[in-house]
Amino acid sequence: MQISDLPAVNATLNALSAIFLTTGYVLIRRGRRELHKRCMLAALTTSALFLVCYVIYHVNTGSRPFPGQGVIRGVYFTILVTHVILAAAILPLALATAARGLTAQYDRHVRIARWTLPLWLYVSVTGVAIYLMLYRLY
Repeated sequence: MQISDLPAVNATLNALSAIFLTTGYVLIRRGRRELHKRCMLAALTTSALFLVCYVIYHVNTGSRPFPGQGVIRGVYFTILVTHVILAAAILPLALATAARGLTAQYDRHVRIARWTLPLWLYVSVTGVAIYLMLYRLY
């Protein structure tokens, strides 16, 4: 694997995170607590791997300018700005949510998870969208 492969790896990790989050949500709604826990820990793991790969890639290559013009440029930067802001918020939210679940503080876990899940899903899905727009659109 080369450094140039990491954007595709990052998109894959983001997609996997979204799949684990969605599956975990469905499982907890069905009362499958242990499987929910496994999926959410898998989402946390894939997101952590994403962060490591993201840092490695950008330390070695810097940033890539968006080549698009017109309306798509505005769409891209709107998605990018919201993604970056929410991505910064997800780390502490995900860790706090996981800690509360793992320590059986379920009432507190549910209260924060109601915010964490949709934000984390947004960050994961927009991460894939950003990759597609930046590396596959042009």
